[in-house]
Amino acid sequence: MRFTRASRMILLTAAAASSLCFHSSLTCVDAFHLTPPSSSISSRRATTTTATLPHKSSRATRCSSSSALQQSSSTSTETETPTSSPRKLQLYNSLTRTKTPLTPIASPQISMYTCGPTVYDSAHVGNFRAFLTYDILKRTLLYLGYDVDHICNLTDVDDKIINKCNAESISLQELTDKYANAFFDDLEALNIIKARAYPRATEHIEEMARVIIDLEKNGLAYQSEEGSWYFAVSKKEGYGTNLVQLDPDQLKKGASSTTGGGGAQRSASGMALDADEYDADKEGVRDFCLWKAYKPEFDREDATWDPVVEVVVDSDDDGGDEEQQQQQQQTRRIGKGRPGWHLECSAMARKFLGPTIDLHAGGIDLKFPHHENEIAQSEGANCAPFCNCWVHNGFVNIGDEKMSKSKGNFLTLRKACPTSEDVRAYRYLVASSQYRNPLSFTEAALGAAKGALKRLDRIQVMIDDALKSSSSSSSSDDNNKNEDSSSAIVATVEKELANFEVAIADDLSMPRASACLFSIVKAAEKEFKRVAKLNKDETLEETPSLDVVGLARVQEALKQMDQVFGIYYEVPQIKGEEGVDGTDDDDVNGGAVPEDVMDLVIQRTAAKDAKDWELADSLRAKITELGFAVKDVKGGDPIVSKV
Repeated sequence: MRFTRASRMILLTAAAASSLCFHSSLTCVDAFHLTPPSSSISSRRATTTTATLPHKSSRATRCSSSSALQQSSSTSTETETPTSSPRKLQLYNSLTRTKTPLTPIASPQISMYTCGPTVYDSAHVGNFRAFLTYDILKRTLLYLGYDVDHICNLTDVDDKIINKCNAESISLQELTDKYANAFFDDLEALNIIKARAYPRATEHIEEMARVIIDLEKNGLAYQSEEGSWYFAVSKKEGYGTNLVQLDPDQLKKGASSTTGGGGAQRSASGMALDADEYDADKEGVRDFCLWKAYKPEFDREDATWDPVVEVVVDSDDDGGDEEQQQQQQQTRRIGKGRPGWHLECSAMARKFLGPTIDLHAGGIDLKFPHHENEIAQSEGANCAPFCNCWVHNGFVNIGDEKMSKSKGNFLTLRKACPTSEDVRAYRYLVASSQYRNPLSFTEAALGAAKGALKRLDRIQVMIDDALKSSSSSSSSDDNNKNEDSSSAIVATVEKELANFEVAIADDLSMPRASACLFSIVKAAEKEFKRVAKLNKDETLEETPSLDVVGLARVQEALKQMDQVFGIYYEVPQIKGEEGVDGTDDDDVNGGAVPEDVMDLVIQRTAAKDAKDWELADSLRAKITELGFAVKDVKGGDPIVSKV
């Protein structure tokens, strides 16, 4: 049986009904019946959504502890009996702090949520390490036989966005659309497989309002005198101990030794203690903001909402119709304002993927407070475990410092990688690294990645030319002879492919996977060197031939591995920082190439069309001697660039 998304939700609903509400007085949130968002959010008038609340007598009850929730998750997972069997993937789970097999709720389906950008500026290469890590993870899951349902949010309302809108005198929509589009262009340039959806915070105000009401019902949220809503941290068992181990005394106001950007308190180790850029009255010093009350001296009308939540409560009326006895509708307002930083992810994950998800990924700097707060919100509202596996990638460093906008040492993708060669090299640099370790972004590191790509591209072209030459010049008898003979190259390929699959399934061990890739490349290079050496031996009576069977298998293996690496592609043209084309100025269509070089390119193209491979190779060598490289494009003109 293959579980569809609908069947997965049915199973989850059944599991929730039987095991997530642990006491008759505890009524969990109806997280499985979500009202679709409004099709348009251009109007900032009051919006309406519906939630289900219990009778007042049970409003003070809370969801069970994290340990009980986790036990419930395991129980519901055991009821799944999928027949398809994708290969196992071991991941380091930040929740358990160990490397364990990924166990989907409804295999082979994987629900995956990742934290996206705040679209007030161009993302930097440190941000894109995270997005590339998500991509490698998703490609690995697909390679191993899973179906991945991936959601990635866009934060399009917060203090930074409002400040920039005010500074540039533009609307929230205009600013966020500009940088959201730039983000999507950069994803395409890096060959990142798109998520199913990129929901925006401003399009999910209703869902966020419902989460607040659900938290209030479970005794975990309250409204301050000024109208803001806060999460009551002291009432959530295990807060601050899921992904990190924090000393509660550290979280007290004044316990930090330094203050980070935007008012974020930091511990002596530099970990953010409270990244909420909002100073208002609240009951507990550790409580974080869910909804920021409207402040006319700061807030904007195009970044303010007044949502209305229609709640359904249980009725204790003994008379009247049976259905009327069970439910009554009430209308609740949470007040005019805008969402806090953490709320959107809980609301979006619940809407698109359900109350419990398989996999959540993000940068290591988001462990606390953001991801810890997500867990508190989601489990507090849904009465269900939020996520079974958390994956966090390391920083990108400039020198000895983490790259970040607050430090002012960041480089956008377009500034750091101005050419198509640079963009591909950055993808390979990240794809071949161990995702949990820090990554140093230096000219030397990028140069080494470029060298690796040139080697990969060169062997691809050599194999293409050799196979074309073999197919046009070899007789059928020769081909049959090659196919029947044993190939040392094929044996190497099979061995390294097996090692590659072991590596990627072992917590995305991409350095080992990269070593397997180049072991196969080396085997092909040795074959070309062997034949080139024999060709120089004038005593041989027969012309030596290449192992075309082995080379063909190398070509297949490189394509197979590239399902995970994603490095064999043409980088699309993208706009530069100021809207100027960011293509490589050394390309034929973007820069000057000497006429003598272009003449050689034209002659080589003609030689290839005539299947004169020996002449084509000699012309390529002459082009290289003049300081240029030529790259063939299937169905198009070759690309010439400076070496």
